[in-house]
Amino acid sequence: MNKHIKHLIISILLVSMVLSANKWTPGFMIQYQRLGGTDISPDGNWVAYELSIPQIEGDKSEFLTHIWLVSADGQRNFQLTQGDVSARSPRFSPDGKHIAFISGKADPENNFQTTKGQIYVLPINGGERKQINAETSSVGRIAWSPDGQSIAFTMRDPETEDEKRRKKEKRDWKIIDTNYRYSHIYVVELNGNDSARRLTKGEFQVGSFDWSPDSKRIVFDHTENPTANAWTTSDISVVNVRSGSKKSLVDWNGYDRSPKYSPDGKFIAFTSDGGNPTWGREHFAYVIPANGGNGRQLPATPSRNISSITGWVPNGTAVITSESNRTSRRYFNIPLSENGVVSTLTPGKGNYGSLSYNKEGMMALVHEKTEEPGNVFISQMGRFNPARITDINPEFSTMEHGKTEVIRWQSKDGMEIEGLLTYPINYREGKKVPLVLNIHGGPAGVYTEGYTGRSSVYPIQAYAQEGYAVLRANPRGSSGYSKAFRFANRSDWGGMDYEDLMTGVDHLIKLGVADPKDLYVMGWSYGGFMTSTVVTKTDRFKAASVGAGVPNLIGMLTTDIHDFIPWHFEGEMHDNIEKYIKHSSLFHVNNVTTPTQVVHGENDTRVPIAQGYEFYRAIQRKGVDTEMIVYPRMPHGLREPKFIQHCGEAIMKWFKDHSK
Repeated sequence: MNKHIKHLIISILLVSMVLSANKWTPGFMIQYQRLGGTDISPDGNWVAYELSIPQIEGDKSEFLTHIWLVSADGQRNFQLTQGDVSARSPRFSPDGKHIAFISGKADPENNFQTTKGQIYVLPINGGERKQINAETSSVGRIAWSPDGQSIAFTMRDPETEDEKRRKKEKRDWKIIDTNYRYSHIYVVELNGNDSARRLTKGEFQVGSFDWSPDSKRIVFDHTENPTANAWTTSDISVVNVRSGSKKSLVDWNGYDRSPKYSPDGKFIAFTSDGGNPTWGREHFAYVIPANGGNGRQLPATPSRNISSITGWVPNGTAVITSESNRTSRRYFNIPLSENGVVSTLTPGKGNYGSLSYNKEGMMALVHEKTEEPGNVFISQMGRFNPARITDINPEFSTMEHGKTEVIRWQSKDGMEIEGLLTYPINYREGKKVPLVLNIHGGPAGVYTEGYTGRSSVYPIQAYAQEGYAVLRANPRGSSGYSKAFRFANRSDWGGMDYEDLMTGVDHLIKLGVADPKDLYVMGWSYGGFMTSTVVTKTDRFKAASVGAGVPNLIGMLTTDIHDFIPWHFEGEMHDNIEKYIKHSSLFHVNNVTTPTQVVHGENDTRVPIAQGYEFYRAIQRKGVDTEMIVYPRMPHGLREPKFIQHCGEAIMKWFKDHSK
């Protein structure tokens, strides 16, 4: 037998064995390895990237992150950092000979607890890593100076001796909205001692920052305090690295963030709402002279919802931004000219993220599609032709996926709504199947063409494996479309956005895909709000799962973003009691008959757990079939892999237990 044919037969048999051994389940999907940030070397020969691997053996339940290096041709790919403690934020030195990163280390004298994250530098061509600072708090962000002599970093103020003493003496009471611990900028010299020099101080919270090309200044954004609600107070300042003198550059009302120096150092680009802060997020790119002066708004992006300024193109003629674009996440080039046209840097299907690039215009990024796992790609900026250079999660690539496609329908008032429909595996056209309606958070979240096999509390391919179709709709209020669409559900949560969802379900019933007698609904955060609202408005669903939901708008005074609900409902609770009650499912539980599960993180400050208890107790006392699952330690999203797996399994079981 020809040896090539023999090898082909063996390969086919191996793939068949993998396919027969693996099945889409939450337990299989939790093994998905997650790609993080990238950094491309100055010469373009290497890409450093983060890879997080779930640790679920024994008493472990965490994602262990390490830094890997892959060559630009994809021929060499190896793990750079090792050990039981995560390493993150890889940054090549300007000469490309070293990589800086943040990591801790296990302390054997303290039950192997991880020490605070510090900065390490590792030679690319081999050698021991060197710790270059020793702080009492963990390092946040890091960046090399362009001359390669220093590294700037942010760090939260450590506990004072008085705070430590009060804690020890059990006198550590708190007065809310006072005594903040702020994050500030420090610089450590590579050829000096381990002592870092503090550059900023005061009652403000430093966010992102950027070095000037001559390494003499650092521009940064800052808010009045470290709370999540304070983002509308962000301004931009610059600090002199040698003297520590600080100068304000942008002090407009509202949101001004993500400053980036132009390649020649003459200008600074940043994202801003132009002094008109809204929780619906209408953000533009601006430029100002580096020494201060009037800002100029650049042409608007398609959705007018820029998340950050990634940087400038190497020749300084445009800035790079990212935002959701319908059902994809993309990068855009925004020209400096007033009449310029915004262009798409990353066209094509799927989602793009973790972009890094060098002065020669070679870029690295992570790209994924609904049925293709995320991998690292490289391309030239001027001619986008991405080449894959990693093969992460190969066992997922060989699995048979339920097909996902973009669908559109008209809502009750004629507005076009879009969503992603995942069919059951081996779906036969014309067959009616159970349908799960999955509602996103936000409300300005958006479902995009990300990989559907990744681990999640809503494991899409596991539902496809079990014969369900899954509809992930983008009702009005979603990002990725337009400002008007994003603002269209103000004061109307549970109104026309509800109709957008129901007409989507009706559309799939008319197409002969969804069985009208076998429908289910689930969602997290705003998606949990909508799920709790759905079961007060209709009994068409056989079962529901409310994840971190908001059934009581009045009770959201306890959230860590207390301006959020008043903006969306155009007034304070005490002036709009009737409106808040009308749109709160808690006050309409008498209509609930659908078996409804409640899921919540115990340490959730975004949607405090009282919201979950209120809805659970209310429908339980009414006699509705219900259960509540609480995950200890968890904030607004589940972060431990064992909890993610369990939540996915528990919701699927809830639906199966109430299926026909």
